[in-house]
Amino acid sequence: MIGALRLRRTPARFARTGFAETTLAELAWQRTRTSAHRWAAAGAVVGGVVALVAFIPAGWMANAVASASGGRVLLTDARGTLWRGSALPVLTGGEGSRDAAALPDRLDWRLGFAGLTPELRLRQACCLRGEVRLQVRPGWGRYTLQVKPSQGTTLGQWPAALLTGLGTPWNTMQMGGTLRLTSPGLTIESVQGRMRFTGDAALDIAHASSRVSTLETLGSYRFTLRGDAASPDAARLDLVTLDGALRLSGSGQWSASGLRFRGEATAAEGSEPALNNLLNIIGRRQGARSVISIG
Repeated sequence: MIGALRLRRTPARFARTGFAETTLAELAWQRTRTSAHRWAAAGAVVGGVVALVAFIPAGWMANAVASASGGRVLLTDARGTLWRGSALPVLTGGEGSRDAAALPDRLDWRLGFAGLTPELRLRQACCLRGEVRLQVRPGWGRYTLQVKPSQGTTLGQWPAALLTGLGTPWNTMQMGGTLRLTSPGLTIESVQGRMRFTGDAALDIAHASSRVSTLETLGSYRFTLRGDAASPDAARLDLVTLDGALRLSGSGQWSASGLRFRGEATAAEGSEPALNNLLNIIGRRQGARSVISIG
């Protein structure tokens, strides 16, 4: 009797909803299928985004470097991805220049993270000493760039002939010798467009030569860049002669507004005839000296 009542009441309950038992089951199935489709679509979108980010072409790195250097440093024949790739570096005189000089080997890079800090690791068999690390700490209206050598203080070494690719006056001077960049660590911080420097770096030009001069070697020179406590928004630049017949000296500053440098070039006693043409090219001639002015 009770079972019969239950059977009679069940259809009445579904009758009040207006749906049969089969219809409700179909609706439940449709909702489940729709939800599954949505999750599948979301998963496909997320997967597509991850794949897109993971396989960003190396050309993006090449475009970023060209833009940041004003077209003076190009990464040609870029291969791989933004995260792990390689390219052949080329120095040029910038937009409109026909001068160019390629480095003798490909530059390899890996872009990742050191903890939560973005880190770019560079290797180049011919020129870089071990692995050079560049760490970037972005912030609100600011960023910090740290340059860290992996072995000692030497970052890299390149043939001075590469400077020819930068155009005037290097293409006329046709430099020879070796460039060596050293630093125990350098930090460049930009805050609301103002730059601050911590640490120092030195660029040595060893056994420099030029086709404009009949001398076999001109000498050896050192540019130093260091944070200036007296002027925290700029780095101090100094140029000194280590040895040689061509005597170079000068000083200046590198800040967010650009590079300012004042110096002079003279010939050691007895070397004037051999260096006369070169002194005319280096800067503005004032008697026995050549005045160098940048910025």
